[in-house]
Amino acid sequence: MALRLIIGNKNYSSWSLRAWLALEHTGAAYREIVVPLDQPDSAARLREHSPAGRVPVLVRDGVTVWDSLAICEHLAEAFPAAHLWPEGSDARAVARSVSAEMHSSFAALRSCMPMNVRARMPGLGRTPASLRDIERMLALWKACRQRFGQGGPFLFGRFSIADAAFAPVVFRFRTYDVALGEPERAYFDAMLALPAMKKWQRDAEAETWAIDEDEYPAFRA
Repeated sequence: MALRLIIGNKNYSSWSLRAWLALEHTGAAYREIVVPLDQPDSAARLREHSPAGRVPVLVRDGVTVWDSLAICEHLAEAFPAAHLWPEGSDARAVARSVSAEMHSSFAALRSCMPMNVRARMPGLGRTPASLRDIERMLALWKACRQRFGQGGPFLFGRFSIADAAFAPVVFRFRTYDVALGEPERAYFDAMLALPAMKKWQRDAEAETWAIDEDEYPAFRA
C-alpha cells in the first residue's frame, strides 16, 4: 500500500495537523511531503498534488483525498483496527458532530488566534467573538469528557478523530495562554503529552519558514 500525505508548514498548518495525527494513529507507513505555505511557488507545488490547491492531501494507492475531515474519514475506513471513531453508536454520532462543528465553525478563533506552535503570545487575540468561540469550545470538551471520557484521557476515552480535529486548538490555547478549568486542563495536558503531538511540535520548532501575518498578526500591534 503506497501512502503519501502532503502537508503545509507544521508551525502554522492546522488543517494539516488534523490529518497527520489521524494517519500517525493508524501506525501505517507513509511518505510525508511538506510544501511550505505563503511562498512564491506554493500554489504551483500544491496543484501538483491536488487541483484544490490546498493542504492536506492524502494519496493512497493512486486515489487522491483532500480536505482534512475527508482524509480522516477515509483513514477510519481503510484502517478499522485503529478505531479512529468511538465504538458506541451514540459516541460516534457525537464525535462526528463535534468534529464537523470544529471543521466548519469558530471563524473568530481561527482569525484572532492563528496556530503558531513556536510562538507565545499570552493574552492576545481576545475579542468578543473569539471569547464566545473559546467558551463554546471548552463547553464541548467538558461535555464530551463527562459523557464519554471514562475509558481514557481523551474526548471519547480513547484517541479519536475528534481529538485530531481539536489538536490545533490545543496548540492555540498554549500559544495565547487561554485559561482552562477542569476537566479541560486535564484534556489539554493529555493532548500535549501525546508522542505524536510532541513530534509535530519538535518539527514545527525546527522549521525556518515564517509567515508574517501569523508571526505578527494585526491585533498584536
